[in-house]
Amino acid sequence: MVLNPTASSNSLAEKLVNPAGRTSVTQDLSENVILTTVDDLHNWARLSSLWPMLYGTACCFIEFAALIGSRFDFDRFGLLPRSSPRQADLIITAGTITMKMAPALVRLYEQMPDPKYVIAMGACTITGGMFSMDSPTAVRGVDKLIPVDVYIPGCPPRPEAIIDAIVKLRKKISNEALVERGTVAQTNRYYSLSHAMQPVPDILTGKYLQLASRQVPPLELMQAMGMPISPALEEAQKEAQKEAQKEEVRG
Repeated sequence: MVLNPTASSNSLAEKLVNPAGRTSVTQDLSENVILTTVDDLHNWARLSSLWPMLYGTACCFIEFAALIGSRFDFDRFGLLPRSSPRQADLIITAGTITMKMAPALVRLYEQMPDPKYVIAMGACTITGGMFSMDSPTAVRGVDKLIPVDVYIPGCPPRPEAIIDAIVKLRKKISNEALVERGTVAQTNRYYSLSHAMQPVPDILTGKYLQLASRQVPPLELMQAMGMPISPALEEAQKEAQKEAQKEEVRG
């Protein structure tokens, strides 16, 4: 029995959903002419080429770094990470922002060209997170420093959440207009960019190691250890106890 090779090849091509072949340019007018506006074309170019700045302060940046890898591959969104703020139009604040880092973050944001966008990533960046109660240095929300466009809750958010935030930001960019750029300002900012942060003296100076109380063990400890106690030390300890009692009586 001999099979017809032509018939078998034709039947195989019909079974293929997407047979491999060269693309051909059609002559239909509807498939070769695109009608759009300047705003749509300009916004499409911007949302398709967001350049985020390589900026991270804590563990959320590990998730952001995973987004750059081959598994998630955020280059397909046109995101090209840049190390210079003058070449970036998106900053993802990945991690806790402290009072010491706040002036540097504001400076980086001001160096970015307009239009620029901010994504707050993680609970520590949005509200201070686990540091909002006890830490005296954590900033309770990065929107107190710079305006935020999209918030990503979580501790830490997964890379899929960042992709979702990028999609939401792209939708926001697509609705912008060139005419309204000079009149519409970002209003979701609690404070202005100019901060009057006062430097405080360093607490850990190392002088506490030179205190007299650290040079000699306390009298009770020396008595318990059976160490010889000098009469001058006993007199000093008694005088200190008397002063403490007087302070209690006065109080």
